[in-house]
Amino acid sequence: MIFPEVDEKTMAKWTWGRIVGAAIAGVMLTVAAALPAAAQNVRVTVDGTPITDMQVSQRVRLFALEGNKTGTQGATDQLITEAIQMAEAKRLGITVSNAQVDDALQQVARNIGMGQDRLVQMLQEGGVNIDSLRDRLRAAVAWNAVTEAAIMPQVQISDFELDQQAATRVQDYQNFDYILKEVIFVGAGSSNRSGQANQYRASFTGCDAAVPLSLSYTDAAVVDIGRRHATQMPEALAKELAGLNVGGITKPRVVESGVSMLAVCEKTQAEDLTFIKGDLRAEAGNDALAEQQAKYLADLRERAKIIYN
Repeated sequence: MIFPEVDEKTMAKWTWGRIVGAAIAGVMLTVAAALPAAAQNVRVTVDGTPITDMQVSQRVRLFALEGNKTGTQGATDQLITEAIQMAEAKRLGITVSNAQVDDALQQVARNIGMGQDRLVQMLQEGGVNIDSLRDRLRAAVAWNAVTEAAIMPQVQISDFELDQQAATRVQDYQNFDYILKEVIFVGAGSSNRSGQANQYRASFTGCDAAVPLSLSYTDAAVVDIGRRHATQMPEALAKELAGLNVGGITKPRVVESGVSMLAVCEKTQAEDLTFIKGDLRAEAGNDALAEQQAKYLADLRERAKIIYN
């Protein structure tokens, strides 16, 4: 959550004078933000882009609403970073529209469970001009675009390393490939259905007899599940199937549509790491991307001309 939620009772206690005062403060902040940089004290310039005392002060107040205690130094560093990010976006021909910033602002409001007008009101109460948040969101959107255009293509994931990692995560019960049929007793009344399912299971002789046997029961159906690897199934079910031979059938379990059992029609030893590798690839990709982003930004910062006044 970016901002703490404002207590409704606290809001209700506002006096008319306080509301007017907050509104005036908001107008003054807006006017102050609209003043040219030359009329304000410039604290830092980043490749010729000024960062003023007003911007730093506004960002500190925004930090305070978020519980960020890094203060003036943290606010200044963040504004420098944003100036560098915006400059790189401009170099790459990336522009961020006001509509994109509006969408990002709306997402912030949704994330903290309030309307956009309420968010603006809360910012004003904290002495924060909405433009301070909009500027930060604009830089974030621009940096995302830079990441997609220039950083993500540099991220490479080694399939060999993924194979090695995946192999260490595969358990013995996951080394099987199955062709399955589901036998399901449809309808409410799970205890009655479970009794029928247990009778069916006791009489089950294999997949070829699954359908003929089901005809002896009311509301019993046989569904071809097809090929499934153990890693595609819940752990408990995968462990149970690993202990069955071809022609075996799992114990009845209650599902949303009734009572279900899985029959093993084929079972082969298989070291299919596809599904585990998919999760690993996402993890490794996120880590590698974050590392590459940090390196890219550090390189930009090292080349930037940053002058503190």
